[in-house]
Amino acid sequence: MEKKSLIEVLPEIVKEGKREVEQIMERINSGTGLALQTNELVLPAKDATGRLYQGKLPEEPSWGTWLNRLIYGDNLLVMQALLTGDEQSNLPSMRGKIDLIYIDPPFDSKADYRTKITLPGVDLEQKPTVIEQFAYADTWKDGTVSYLKMMYPRLSLMKELLSEKGSIFVHIDWHVGHYVKIILDEIFNKENFVNEIIWSYDWGGRGETEFAKKHDNIYLYQKSNNRYFDGYSVAVPYQTQIEGRKNPLVSEEKFNRGKIPTDVWNIGIVHAVGKERLNYNTQKPEALLERIIKSSSKKDSIVADFFAGTGTMAAVAEKLNRRWIVTDIGKPATMIIRKRMIDNEAKPFMFHSVGDYQKEAFGSSKLFRRIGDLAHVVLQLYGAIPFPDADNPNRNLGYIKSSNTLVMVDSPNKVTGTSTVRKASELRSSFMGGGWNKVILLGWNFAYDIATAIQEISDEKLEVLVIPPDLIDKLKTKKSYKTLIDQGKIRFSSLQYLTIKPVKKEPSGDGHEKLTIALNEYVLLSPDNVPLDDKSREKLQQVIKKDPLALIEYWSVDPDYDHQMFRSRWQDYRENRENDKDKYYVIKKAVINVPKKDKRSICVRAVDVFGFESIVIQEI
Repeated sequence: MEKKSLIEVLPEIVKEGKREVEQIMERINSGTGLALQTNELVLPAKDATGRLYQGKLPEEPSWGTWLNRLIYGDNLLVMQALLTGDEQSNLPSMRGKIDLIYIDPPFDSKADYRTKITLPGVDLEQKPTVIEQFAYADTWKDGTVSYLKMMYPRLSLMKELLSEKGSIFVHIDWHVGHYVKIILDEIFNKENFVNEIIWSYDWGGRGETEFAKKHDNIYLYQKSNNRYFDGYSVAVPYQTQIEGRKNPLVSEEKFNRGKIPTDVWNIGIVHAVGKERLNYNTQKPEALLERIIKSSSKKDSIVADFFAGTGTMAAVAEKLNRRWIVTDIGKPATMIIRKRMIDNEAKPFMFHSVGDYQKEAFGSSKLFRRIGDLAHVVLQLYGAIPFPDADNPNRNLGYIKSSNTLVMVDSPNKVTGTSTVRKASELRSSFMGGGWNKVILLGWNFAYDIATAIQEISDEKLEVLVIPPDLIDKLKTKKSYKTLIDQGKIRFSSLQYLTIKPVKKEPSGDGHEKLTIALNEYVLLSPDNVPLDDKSREKLQQVIKKDPLALIEYWSVDPDYDHQMFRSRWQDYRENRENDKDKYYVIKKAVINVPKKDKRSICVRAVDVFGFESIVIQEI
């Protein structure tokens, strides 16, 4: 059968996209949207002689207050959470609230999504995370067809988020630009197309067998005829000379006011050694975003970027006093953005993640209809024998006879936390008469304080392991399950954890006290869980052996942790050279002044170069 051309497939793409959007909106309208997990309320105060965040501490965010948002996760899931509103994150529904959206989606199927990581004396190349790998694979599985299938529902949800005076700028290039334009016409209506902006740059190589490609396309659409636009806010000078003669059309009044730019923008790219450079291939210059934000939003407007990259939208929006929401599926990207905003001494902002990847993967699985069916398979892949259903109604418990070990599998719809760990420990003593030598808890998603929970329960006969995050994707058919059983290649990884030294407290006068908080050890128990090739993994083992703390990318402190929301009032990260002048290490000790208290909980959160996060709490 002859393969259909892209033009023939377009109606199918639109039909399938509309159906997907209808299902999503039905879920949202029924109030069963996705939740955001709050990782951190960031109060920017990068270490410079141990200062804390100096501004007024924001109250617990409420429905009447606004905090800017950085969100890690698939933007299709993020936008569903934004449309629904998230009471746990104190975020009202953003439907019809966003005045400006700029997106710069990937548009090259051959792009290299690996991340270069430099450790002391070692360069590693990290493959994308499992979530990223599947996102990129799905995006380009069938070339441009898959790409357009990916874009259709996302652009549709962006339209729902735009206000009536809103604009959307879609940044694309020659790979797929003309097809994306057709999709945009379908979603926003052809009559709402405003401009095709040509971003022209003259940098890099020259064409030998063709004219060198030296521009990108930015498609501008409006939500309605009520679009906000202030072209004079980005006015450019008039051309005052024509072939050596004065231009008679330019009066002094016009000359002083300038003119609204045309749709061809000559703005330089971010150079490899420029001060804006963040070592990210697709980084866009701040001048480009400044023109977009100034012309199409007002001060205090909410602006958004759902393919945030290095966070140029957030950085420029912050400088121009706009409120912002940015999101990216890449863990390295969100780590860069967090550091960039702290470097820029931004206003306090929330850092969220979507913790529902496994839930979504399970929901779309054709092999499993019940959580218990999946748990049964996980038990067998681990090498455990499931208990009969009569004794095991949730079908999530099994045993290893040779070592008298009880095995429990948590749900992909849950975040494994303190209560589940405690239940597993109790089952070791009670289930089927108790007397188990050991209990092993297998989980998909973990609360950030899981290491603290394990330490507090203090059960030496309890072990917590991570189910491979791509397992559901690998279990698409019964045949794939049988193959995994036969090959026995499933790795269940240990959790990583951070420890700190006992906090030192001493009076510092004026009703304050000085706290000395020092990192002690970082344990990455399973380097196998890091997406590296064998050569890079071997180099990593050498670094771990020499100095495991060299893996820490970022750490922050909440000196008054309320056990509900982590407020980072002090941060240090690699590339911050205020104190140690070394771009490859964080400082290992924070000395901070705080108001004197008899008792306090100190919480330290760290993220390593691969994006794994750990948290430790110490009561003093």
